[in-house]
Amino acid sequence: MAEVESLCDIVIFGGHGDLAFRKLLPALYHLSSNGYLDQKSRIITATRVEMSLEKHSNLVKEKLKEFLKDDTFDETKFKHFKEQLEVVIIDFSDDNSYQGLSELLKSEPQRERVNYLSTAPDFFGTICKSLSQWDLITAQSRVVLEKPIGRDLESSRVINEGVLKYFEESQIYRIDHYLGKDTVQNIMALRFSNRFFMPLWDANNIDHIQITVAESVGVEGRWGYYDDYGAMRDMIQNHLMQLLCLVAMEAPCSLDADSVRDEKVKVLRSLRMMTPADIEQKTVRAQYTEGVSGGEAVPAYVDGAPESRTETFAALRVDIDNWRWNGIPFYLRSGKRMRKRNSEIVIQFKAVPHSIFANKGRCISENKLIISLQPKESIQLQLMNKIPGLSEQMHLQPVELELNMPMNTKHKPDAYERLLLDVIRSNPTLFMRLDEVEAAWKWADVILEAWGEDVVPMKKYSAGTDGPTAAIQLIARDGRSWHDE
Repeated sequence: MAEVESLCDIVIFGGHGDLAFRKLLPALYHLSSNGYLDQKSRIITATRVEMSLEKHSNLVKEKLKEFLKDDTFDETKFKHFKEQLEVVIIDFSDDNSYQGLSELLKSEPQRERVNYLSTAPDFFGTICKSLSQWDLITAQSRVVLEKPIGRDLESSRVINEGVLKYFEESQIYRIDHYLGKDTVQNIMALRFSNRFFMPLWDANNIDHIQITVAESVGVEGRWGYYDDYGAMRDMIQNHLMQLLCLVAMEAPCSLDADSVRDEKVKVLRSLRMMTPADIEQKTVRAQYTEGVSGGEAVPAYVDGAPESRTETFAALRVDIDNWRWNGIPFYLRSGKRMRKRNSEIVIQFKAVPHSIFANKGRCISENKLIISLQPKESIQLQLMNKIPGLSEQMHLQPVELELNMPMNTKHKPDAYERLLLDVIRSNPTLFMRLDEVEAAWKWADVILEAWGEDVVPMKKYSAGTDGPTAAIQLIARDGRSWHDE
């Protein structure tokens, strides 16, 4: 059992939504069951639906059974967890409806409070205003913001300013669940605790870096949301940019939250702004058409969003203008309805200057560091090794060195467990600071504006494939290929 954390009240606004049932409540169940959450802490669901506490508890139980992985639901543990559950009925547009929440929180005024805004971002400022008017924001209060935080720099500023009227920047936790994955955090451990990687992690030794987040699912029931955002806003501007920062940043002076985030901001500010000619040559956008996914025929994206100009796939070549990365391309891509679900970072090292081995005269070098985030988290170092045998000449083949830490427990903590625990601990290291958000939007807006003017034509790709041929051509123009080709 873990050392029990401080008492706190966790209020989930939009607590009967998909995110709450799939991720937040299962994460809190595990934190409570494993001793990371004091048993007297309260988990308060704020919902518009009129519901008794007993009915709410039964609904939570059903959803936990449905969404908990690894068959980890336990009746005895749930009995304890049930005692922590509360429900309040709130209409976010009606300030008077906060009375029940006010009475509940003020019954334990000394407790730290975590307000998790699992709602549409349009409600962020409204909810914070109501919390302030009911005097429910204390010095120990925190607020967690789910993405998307805007669809461009201007709208992002409006949303953030609406929250900053009532919370200090130090109290705001902008969440990106990718940063809660153990393997993502391990990037810093690999880079900054292993001597042999440190001198190799630069333009002199690395040929290029690929970051891929591919999803086999389509948009499903999220047409309304997704058609407003697309792959660039939904994935690349936040998730992939955060991964790029961890790979490219300089060593922070410590693991202090601002030290880490200062280095990430430096990377974002070093991103080369693209000209219209760059955007035409170095970016690809596309929509999936009908095809076969998972052995079943699936419809085209436009069947759910007729005449849509929203991309479901994006690929880019990104350059970082600083001493460490001068001339080294970063290739990013993300898409829906791809051939397989796969998120990975591939560090491709440069070839040896001259090959003395008998591989048909080719100077081969398959030295790669492959960091896989999903569907399975793993780290592999690909090296060259002699093929066993009595051949007169020495032939080589790539072999993989697994760098994975074995898990001795049945349950592997989910990203949301890590991030929620960090909020409870008041540790903002893995959360985005305001200047990070704005720097990422400033860079992305230039591309999005050009796409809006059709500087780059919308390509098509069949559902269940690896994306459009234009993405292959994007990297092939530089004499390279995607890792999965």
